[in-house]
Amino acid sequence: MTSTDASLRITVIGAGVVGCYLGGRLARHADVTLVGRAHVLDPIRAVGLTVESGEGEGDRLHVPADALTLSESTEPVRRSDVVLVCTKAGSTAAATAEFVPFLRPGSLVVGMQNGLHSADRIRDDVDVAPVIAGIIPFNVARTGPATYRRTSRGEIRIAEHPAAAPLLRVLADAGLPARATDDVQAVLHGKVLLNLNNAVQALSGLPLRTELLDRDLRKCVALCQSEASRVFTAAGVVPRVPLVVPAAALPTVMRLPTPLFRRLARAVMRVDADGTSSMADDLARGRLTEIDELQGEVVRMARRLGMEAPACERITDLVHDAERAGESRRRWTGRQLLAELQRARRRERRLSRARYAAGRG
Repeated sequence: MTSTDASLRITVIGAGVVGCYLGGRLARHADVTLVGRAHVLDPIRAVGLTVESGEGEGDRLHVPADALTLSESTEPVRRSDVVLVCTKAGSTAAATAEFVPFLRPGSLVVGMQNGLHSADRIRDDVDVAPVIAGIIPFNVARTGPATYRRTSRGEIRIAEHPAAAPLLRVLADAGLPARATDDVQAVLHGKVLLNLNNAVQALSGLPLRTELLDRDLRKCVALCQSEASRVFTAAGVVPRVPLVVPAAALPTVMRLPTPLFRRLARAVMRVDADGTSSMADDLARGRLTEIDELQGEVVRMARRLGMEAPACERITDLVHDAERAGESRRRWTGRQLLAELQRARRRERRLSRARYAAGRG
C-alpha cells in the first residue's frame, strides 16, 4: 500500500465479479477485506487476485493474496471504516443480517447493488451507522479463476454524505473515477433505464456489443424504456443518465438505424467485443437473475400507479422462464423478441378497451 489513505479499512460484502474488481483495484490504497464464498476466495488464496480493464496490458493489476484479507465470515466488519455491499439485490436482507452484529458505530455502509431500493433495505436494519447508495455503471466479467475484467466504462456515483469523502479519495487514487451526487434517486432510476438492456441481451444470448448492433433488439429495449420513462414521470422522478442525451430521449436513440446509432452512441458501444451483462452470466451459471429489480420493478411501480407496462411484464416472464429452463432456455432473435413484445402490448390495449367498455356499461 502506497497511499496516505492506506489506513482506510474497507470490507466488501459479496465478493462476486464487481466486489472482486473493486477490491483488487482498491487493495494498493486501502486495507481491503473480501467477504465471499469459498469458490471465489480459494483461487485468490492460491494465486492472488488479478483485475484488468480490457484496455491493454498496462492496466492489468495483480494483487498478492497476502495483500488482502479473505473471509467467508462477516466478522471482519468489526474493524471496518467502510462497508461496500456488493451482493445481488435479492440477497440484501440476508447479507445485512449477517454483518449488522459486527458493524461498529461510525462506519459508512454503501449499498452498491442494482435496483432502486437496496440501500433502503440495508437502512431498515442498520441504526448505528450511516447507509448511502452507490452506483456501479460498468460490467465486470470473471475471465479466470481469480481474474476479473471490467468490460465497459463509467463513473461510480455515491450519494453525498460527509463520511464518504475518504472513500471518494481512495477510489480516485485507485483509478476508479467516482463522484458524489446530490440526487442519488435520479441516478438510480437512470441506471435502471440503462440496465433494462440486460434482460434483452441475456435472452438473445449474444455478446453485448453484437446485441446493441441489432436494431430489432434495440427496439425491444426501447419499448421497455418507454414504459419505464412514463412510469417514472408519473412517480415524479426525472432520471439522470451518464450520456450526452437526456434519459427521455433514450428510446428514440435506441430505435435509430444502426449506422446512426453507432455514431451517436459511442459511449454505449465502448464495451468488450465479448462482454455480457450480469444477467446473462447468471443465466449461464444457473443462478437467479435480478430481473425483478429491473423490468419487474417497473411493472410493480406501474401497478401502484394504476398504469400498465406490458413489454416489461413480458420480458420479466421470459427471463423467469429462462431461469427455470437452464441450459435448454430459448435464445431469442431480435425479430422474434420484438414480435413477442408487440403482441403483449396489443393484448394489453385490447384488455384496456374491454375494461373501458365494461366500465361505461
